[in-house]
Amino acid sequence: MSDQQTASNPPTALSTDFQGQLAYRRPENKRWMPLSEQAYRLLQDVETPGPVESDQIAANRAALSDLLSSSLQYSNLGFFAGSGTSLGPVKGPSMWALWVDAMCSDDNGESLTDAAMRVCEKVRYSERKNPNIEHFLSQCDAFLAFSVDSEVEQFLLEVKAKILQLCTEFLDDANADITAYRHLLQKLARRRVRDPRLKVFTTNYDMCFETAASDTGITVVDGFSYTRRRRFDGRNFAYDIVRRESDSHEFVEGIFQLYKLHGSVSWERDGNDIYEARSPRAENACLIYPAKGKYQQAFIQPHLELLSRFLDFLRQPNTCLVMSGFGFNDDHLSEPILSAIQSNPSLRLILTDHRCIEHLHNRGFHGSSPYWAKFSDLAESGFDVHFLGGSFADIVGFIPSLRAVSPAEQLANAVKRLGRSS
Repeated sequence: MSDQQTASNPPTALSTDFQGQLAYRRPENKRWMPLSEQAYRLLQDVETPGPVESDQIAANRAALSDLLSSSLQYSNLGFFAGSGTSLGPVKGPSMWALWVDAMCSDDNGESLTDAAMRVCEKVRYSERKNPNIEHFLSQCDAFLAFSVDSEVEQFLLEVKAKILQLCTEFLDDANADITAYRHLLQKLARRRVRDPRLKVFTTNYDMCFETAASDTGITVVDGFSYTRRRRFDGRNFAYDIVRRESDSHEFVEGIFQLYKLHGSVSWERDGNDIYEARSPRAENACLIYPAKGKYQQAFIQPHLELLSRFLDFLRQPNTCLVMSGFGFNDDHLSEPILSAIQSNPSLRLILTDHRCIEHLHNRGFHGSSPYWAKFSDLAESGFDVHFLGGSFADIVGFIPSLRAVSPAEQLANAVKRLGRSS
């Protein structure tokens, strides 16, 4: 399914049956390893898996477990959450839902409102096939940097207000389920305290990680000061929490660092400073929507600080980054990740998505980013890039509970791996 394609000969679109299928693809291998009977039937085109097939599924799951267990022992561990992590049971709005609610006169997104149409024409935003609300807002900002237009300014505030509302209110819904977020933090935040803290990067505006951390009693280091009015300062990421007893001290367990690369519904700008706020107004909201082009964004704080720390993380030795729900539609993030896997020999990437199988098959067509094809080619060439299909909740379910592994356990695990490979 990963043969090279051209614009004149694009791959045939896969059926929606492939969405959400549990499957794992190793480096240097084009073959998907099914992790469930349903995935086996679909990928291997068989009616009913027999005992031999069930054994193969169990072996595939064991291989994935070994991968995740070894990956989570990397000294530098990061988890990257895209918009896909807030969909499904979480009930968060998708990027498409934000576009439809803010820009369209119908629920299908087929017709723009009159006001949206006029503003699109003024700022020259012409993408209709795969529109992106962040790219549109970025174009509005670029327009207003050189022009004075009250209609564009007012429309920009209205869209911001809609985004703030949609990305905030869904967590008040009794049906919103952030269990996967809680389980993720409970598993990954239990790192050995002598290792660097777990780093969570997200492009989401919502408060899912903060809410999950509060629910589980896990402390978040998010770049804001520990004062009555919390102010953002990148130096706060260097702070940690220790337990002091008599003349000794030790690091407290269950701490993670949160980097919200595109801002948050709880951030407001006051002059040159960023503060945490319960309900920021649209005109003061700190929502960051970088340009679609690779190097078009005129970086300002706090985006410059957060992005630089993400880039520094990618350059560190012995680093593993697990990504979930990110479609690689933001060039300013996709390009550094692609560059890092080629230049950092000790970086491991585990790319997961509900449509992972489709993305690798599509190779830049049918709404999938061409970056999926680039990562696929690197993996086939031997780079340490792994692919895992499934929902965010599925991925969290596969992740083992992270804790220090004793030398005896390490030896036992090594013996098991040798036994399976013999």
